[in-house]
Amino acid sequence: MSRPLEAIAAEALQLSERDRELLLEQLAISLPKDPDWEAAWAQEADRREAAIASGEACWIPGDELLAQLRAKLT
Repeated sequence: MSRPLEAIAAEALQLSERDRELLLEQLAISLPKDPDWEAAWAQEADRREAAIASGEACWIPGDELLAQLRAKLT
């Protein structure tokens, strides 16, 4: 007999943050892949890399970006 999802989720939430990250990765990997989505994302990643290489765009550290977004929303 399988355990109810609620019980499994409650148990997972008791794991350390790192173990929850690892569990999330394992669950995501187990899902079926959408080849169209993967191809589109690969194309977008290439476009972004080219924009950075050409100087059209630049890297912004995540914490700095979040601060900028929060400032715009308040």
